[in-house]
Amino acid sequence: MSQKFKPSTLCVQAGWTPKKGEPRVLPIYQSTTFKYDTSEQMARLFDLEDSGYFYTRLQNPTNDAVAAKIAALEGGVAAMLTSSGQAANFYAIFNICQSGDHFVSSSAIYGGTFNLFAVTMKKLGIEVTFIAPDATEEEIAAAFRPNTKALFGETVSNPSLEVLDIEKFARVAHANGVPLIIDNTFPTPINCRPFEWGADIVIHSTTKYMDGHATCVGGVIVDSGNFDWDVHAEKFPGLCTPDESYHGLTYTKAFGKLAFITKATAQLMRDLGSIQSPQNAFLLNIGLETLHLRMPRHCQNALKVAQFLEKDERVAWVNYCDLPGNKYHDLAKKYMPNGSCGVISFGLKGGREESIKFMDSLKLIAIVTHVADARTCVLHPASHTHRQLSDEQLMEAGVRPDLIRLSVGIEDVDDIIADITQALNA
Repeated sequence: MSQKFKPSTLCVQAGWTPKKGEPRVLPIYQSTTFKYDTSEQMARLFDLEDSGYFYTRLQNPTNDAVAAKIAALEGGVAAMLTSSGQAANFYAIFNICQSGDHFVSSSAIYGGTFNLFAVTMKKLGIEVTFIAPDATEEEIAAAFRPNTKALFGETVSNPSLEVLDIEKFARVAHANGVPLIIDNTFPTPINCRPFEWGADIVIHSTTKYMDGHATCVGGVIVDSGNFDWDVHAEKFPGLCTPDESYHGLTYTKAFGKLAFITKATAQLMRDLGSIQSPQNAFLLNIGLETLHLRMPRHCQNALKVAQFLEKDERVAWVNYCDLPGNKYHDLAKKYMPNGSCGVISFGLKGGREESIKFMDSLKLIAIVTHVADARTCVLHPASHTHRQLSDEQLMEAGVRPDLIRLSVGIEDVDDIIADITQALNA
């Protein structure tokens, strides 16, 4: 669909354009395989000489329609759905890194991603150096090595809610000949489009706001098509030299701006298989159709809750970048002028134990291992999602021991505040 359409129209209409007599609603192609008339037709698909569908582990029409919608929303050239946000993180890095390589990442990232980068990818021979999101350009550049292949960060970090200076990170990445990879899960393309600020690859945990209803786990990688891999061919042999598993095909020569996503699909998805199911893609598409309606409500509610918490004497601190006076307020207004997201972090006087007691007293708001859906929910990261990290690693990731992550939903905000009030009183 043409990029002249606004995001609200793309949410509803992009990706699936039915022809005469076809279903108005995107169908679920619930099939593992697809029929062809001749062996030669199938052979050309396996050699990437023709486009088409032959096995859902690689591509599926339902998935491709939803991926195309997300690519349109982000302003990218192509996208690939994955089975989870973690799979998207892994594939985005592993698509350009191999054993012996290195990449640089902001330290303020989701705890699972931190562990993926620091522990699991290290076992594969890929090393990471973490830098503070507030580091200067010189400090970020100092972390680079001759074998550095990417720079990674989160637009709004989970759960510390630090706002990344995308333009600054993009300048450093490009000065060193590597792409900037941004996790844009919390703002979504409704509130921030990182490609417009210099990012090259965007990922999402579609499990969060894109689905919006806590129905299905998923992820997506979107490529801007802007990074010129051939200019830095010596850094990216996987994209710029022949792939012997496809009879010597070179992705950049054969597919141009589609090289990154084609390689991720044809090589990584072929071998690792973290595909999103067509059923989940169908449900994700339903969520995307109302994303432009839900995000403003999340942001409006979250701001009112943050303002309430800021005034309560039992609250030690509140972190929400849309609050005037917040450390990241100016950056938030630059990159997300219409609001950031519905997630707030705060702590109570009395510390960690008081925070846990507060959470156990909530009635409407549920304690769940989730964030960013229609229902308001709460989590204590130090006890839950980040419990594998040491206190030192917690602080490095921007997670205080007393930090409560509150994901504000789209219910009536007065009811949300009333539940918080009774829990504080309890």
